[in-house]
Amino acid sequence: MNQPSKAFLEVEGSSERIECLFNPAELTISKSNSWQAGDAKGVNAPALRFQAGQSATLTLTLMFDTTRTGTDVTRYTSRLLDLLKVDPDLPSSDRGRQSGRPPWVKFHWGDLHSFRAVVDRLQVRFTYFASTGKPLRAKADMTLKQWQDEGLHPLQNPTSSTPTLHSVHVVRTGETLDRIAAARYRDPARWRLIAEANGIHDPLAVAAGTTLVIPEQPVRRRA
Repeated sequence: MNQPSKAFLEVEGSSERIECLFNPAELTISKSNSWQAGDAKGVNAPALRFQAGQSATLTLTLMFDTTRTGTDVTRYTSRLLDLLKVDPDLPSSDRGRQSGRPPWVKFHWGDLHSFRAVVDRLQVRFTYFASTGKPLRAKADMTLKQWQDEGLHPLQNPTSSTPTLHSVHVVRTGETLDRIAAARYRDPARWRLIAEANGIHDPLAVAAGTTLVIPEQPVRRRA
């Protein structure tokens, strides 16, 4: 009998993922486009001109409960709050120019994988405490906002017919991108495909435990 998959958050620049103690009960996806009405007289409705697509959002609620172990639940919620902090170690950060940003995250749950997103909103509510005041139960409402256009649907399932299919690979000790490409594509030269899909600038600096998206190669059809 297959064990149920546990949801987790992949964090840019970190080899440690944030495990969800309980899988979310529901996921809400929002996506909108921007249209502009043209000038028109004597008509019931003006013709609309497409301007641009808006960033998609993924909203979910995570539950944390440590009443059985007595562990302070902020051990888990603090990691979520840290996702809103600027990470000076990211490749795009420049301390000299005082420029930086928080990391992007990706939500994974079994075969479901979200786009790269930033934490747009986070609300943590502590709902149960020990007699000493130690918080033991919390509810975190998160809104993840699409970081950039990747041509992906808000949730991807490699077993479906959605575009840009991919699978996930967790880097093991001693593995390099070319070795992973050789195993996945039978061609070590295709390591650049993996690097591009994961925003990797230095292929030699991929730490063990890092979760990588492995894009599937398009099917070549003979004319």
